[in-house]
Amino acid sequence: MSISTPGGPERRPTVVSTGKKPAAGRPASGAKAGTGKPAGTPRAGGSGKGPRKPVTPVKVSQGRAWGPIALFVTVGVLAAGIIGYGAWASFQGSKPWDKKANAIEGIVNIRKTDKTSLDYESHKSGPLTYKYSPPVGGVHNAAWQNCMGDVYDAPIANEHAVHSLEHGAVWITYRPDLPKDQVDKLAGKVRGVEKMLMSPYEGLDKPISLQAWGYQLKLDNADDKRIDEFIKDLRVNASVEGPTALCNTGVTATGTTPRELQQQPPTQ
Repeated sequence: MSISTPGGPERRPTVVSTGKKPAAGRPASGAKAGTGKPAGTPRAGGSGKGPRKPVTPVKVSQGRAWGPIALFVTVGVLAAGIIGYGAWASFQGSKPWDKKANAIEGIVNIRKTDKTSLDYESHKSGPLTYKYSPPVGGVHNAAWQNCMGDVYDAPIANEHAVHSLEHGAVWITYRPDLPKDQVDKLAGKVRGVEKMLMSPYEGLDKPISLQAWGYQLKLDNADDKRIDEFIKDLRVNASVEGPTALCNTGVTATGTTPRELQQQPPTQ
């Protein structure tokens, strides 16, 4: 008598084939040879971790090298300053002399403010009257005061000094009571320099007064840097007759009256 399985014919387990057969003498996949344990089972005493990952090197930040950067910036600033100053100096040097003269603080440009006071038709003899003290131009004597860097220790005639201004000279005048060290500093700027002369002058409203044809600058101290600026910008440049006008062979005598009156014999 046979026994049947309920529900129909006898069912058999379904076997799924991988298509591979284990090689002779080797265990089936999933077990290690001779151990009977599945592959991947950690060994006794092991850490149980998988393969060690490569260690990424740690970078240590050392900060910026500020020393070279600061040096580079400093050099750049200095270079820019030098270039800028050179451009400014070049521009200043290219300006016309009268523009540079007008830029001197405190200078009076009588060519602009009172041009008619400088007009004259011919030389005149004898004492003359001037609007400005000391005079800066206008009618004058036929003889000029020698202006080859002459330093006069006594007053000179306006009539001769103005003729020197016409030739491009700068005339430095000062109060007779100006301290000697101040007088010596002024004399050092004049002595031996062509188109320069210097003399004391009574009645100045400032200790020092500088004159060129049509220009005047009054100052308190011989250390004032504007003295050098005035000389540099106006000596020769302010000449009415051009740079070749003479400054030698002029009157060298002192005295406030014109030469022809000084040379006349006294009246009885």
